[in-house]
Amino acid sequence: QPENLQKNWLREFYQVVHAHKPHFMALHCQEFGGKNYEASMSHVDKFVKELLSSDAMKDYNRARVYLDENYKSQEHFTALGSFYFLHESLKNIYQFDFKAKKYKKVTGKEIYSDTLESTPMLEKEKFPQDYFPECKWSRKGFIRTRWCITDCAFDLVNIHLFHDASNLIAWETSPSVYSGIRHKALGYVLDRIIDQRFEKVSYFMFGDFNFRLDAKAVVETLCAKATMQTIRAADTNEVVKLIFRESDNDRKVMLQLEKKLFDYFNQDVFRDNNGTALLEFDRELSVFKDRLYELDISFPPSYPYSEDSSQGRQYMNTRCPAWCDRILMSHSAKELILKSENDEKIVIYDHIGPNVCMGDHKPVFLSFRIAAGAGKPIANVHKCCVVQ
Repeated sequence: QPENLQKNWLREFYQVVHAHKPHFMALHCQEFGGKNYEASMSHVDKFVKELLSSDAMKDYNRARVYLDENYKSQEHFTALGSFYFLHESLKNIYQFDFKAKKYKKVTGKEIYSDTLESTPMLEKEKFPQDYFPECKWSRKGFIRTRWCITDCAFDLVNIHLFHDASNLIAWETSPSVYSGIRHKALGYVLDRIIDQRFEKVSYFMFGDFNFRLDAKAVVETLCAKATMQTIRAADTNEVVKLIFRESDNDRKVMLQLEKKLFDYFNQDVFRDNNGTALLEFDRELSVFKDRLYELDISFPPSYPYSEDSSQGRQYMNTRCPAWCDRILMSHSAKELILKSENDEKIVIYDHIGPNVCMGDHKPVFLSFRIAAGAGKPIANVHKCCVVQ
């Protein structure tokens, strides 16, 4: 239902823009065009036009839009989209040219699509096929841009990591095999963005990291007093379904688990108090604690929400709800974010459209202030934005 969904999605998005009035805004999108690219790309064009011309965005007089729409290129296609909006009050914004290795002043509104491989203002890479061999044509990868605002340089990385292909396989080991694949891919991106080719700067990473709760530990906790029944395929003897029943209470079914079914009898556990009780099972980021920082999560799992437009808070029974969508940062980026000088809450990490259908993922946002010159030692304050 793209027409209906886009209207709701944009309304919720504009409300957040209006509430926080950002001067510099990055919007990172994924799976552009959905699963059926050829039929759906026209909706992408409408979405972009609406964003760039809407009344809600009229004070943003400069924009850069990068859309990876080249779906015929199996080698390069990531289906990622990155939008950057600059408020008219902001002066002297520069974007890095990775080929020329220098910053260029940002003026006007520009859209780049189809093939981004020739655009020097970003780095884009798709993960090698052997990272996730069971997915014949994965679109996972990253897009990186670099910016300089008020003498503060930073990278913005739009990243999409690998999903859990089967709930049953995810349940087998702790951590799961899929967690290991995401670990490898995220490590690859981190090594790539801090390699020796360019000056090191602070970085923020946005995206669908596909981080999942430790499935084995979650099931053991949710079904601690249940008995498990295993159902196998008659021809192959392969496990196709697990049924967890209460030991008493008429053997009531608590959880049914299949490759693409996670049907738990009480969804409130994922919503109550924003699912905080389950955060202890969100363990994938801990491997990177020396390299990445995240603000405390105070919103419910961002995936998988029902795509029924009348079910804004309901999860689908396909996967265990998890905080897939995140905004992470380097430890140096954490230092950039202005600390509140009074009790006013300046840094906000939250989700958009809590009660409205936004698709199967709820967008997540981070709003903060950066101090002028915060990214550089005093001696080098103007160095990052020397433009040739």
